[in-house]
Amino acid sequence: MSTDAFPLRSRFRTFTDHAVTVLAVIATLLVIAPLAAIFAYLIFKGASSLNWNFFVKVPAPEGEAGGGMANAIVGSAVLLGIASLIGVPIGIGSGIYLAEFGRGTRLANAVRFTADVLNGVPSIVMGVTAYALIVFPHIAFLPCLGHFSALAGGVALGIMMIPTVCRTTEEMLLMVPNAIREAALGLGVPNWRSTLSITVKTASPGIITGCMLAFARVAGETAPLLFTALGNQFWSVNLNEPIAALPLQIFNYAISPYEDQHRLAWAGALVLIALIVLAVSLVRFVTSRGVLKGNS
Repeated sequence: MSTDAFPLRSRFRTFTDHAVTVLAVIATLLVIAPLAAIFAYLIFKGASSLNWNFFVKVPAPEGEAGGGMANAIVGSAVLLGIASLIGVPIGIGSGIYLAEFGRGTRLANAVRFTADVLNGVPSIVMGVTAYALIVFPHIAFLPCLGHFSALAGGVALGIMMIPTVCRTTEEMLLMVPNAIREAALGLGVPNWRSTLSITVKTASPGIITGCMLAFARVAGETAPLLFTALGNQFWSVNLNEPIAALPLQIFNYAISPYEDQHRLAWAGALVLIALIVLAVSLVRFVTSRGVLKGNS
């Protein structure tokens, strides 16, 4: 082969590298542009309505100006706390079973298939299911059933978190080298303790990432809460009563005929997306430290 072909091939590779890099940058910008546009528009429409009253007062009566969404912010925190208490332990536990104890078994395959299906189920179906199981039945010795409540809303959101946490936990545990497990077992550590103290700890950054992603996903859900938490115009942190939530308040204000409530809806949407961006930023911070940093 002629030596003249090598400079030509080198220039071709350089051109291809630069062209693909430019295409990758363009694709990245196309992905970021809609989020930036939405965030900028929310700032334009909602920033003017953000004030101290927005964060400390409850909604004003219909047709009156002013008020805030303090009860909705607190209500969202309560609902997401309940959802996390339900979704995170069950999701992590099922992920540990799939990765460490149930490999190749029929039960593990069934759990994995169910998690994958639940990941694609529309959120409104989750809400209807929670309504049928918790809100609709009337059982005398179970006072938490038979009415709208914060508990019902938290259960619906918690069920939505489980599949994401489960599959992420499984994948992160499968990335842990078998040598780490073998080293622990070689020292006489029981398998269950090796899993909890070594394997899970090694994969903890990735597991935390999955929990954050699930949290961010359900934080803005409205449909399940329409059938479960219902909403509340007043202060309420009682788990057995209807409770306010930011997505619900935004929805109610968005369909309202009053312009002042429309402005508050934009402000609420801005606060909500800011919280979600904060959660995603935490995800990026965790992943930047290395998924398997616990190996060191």
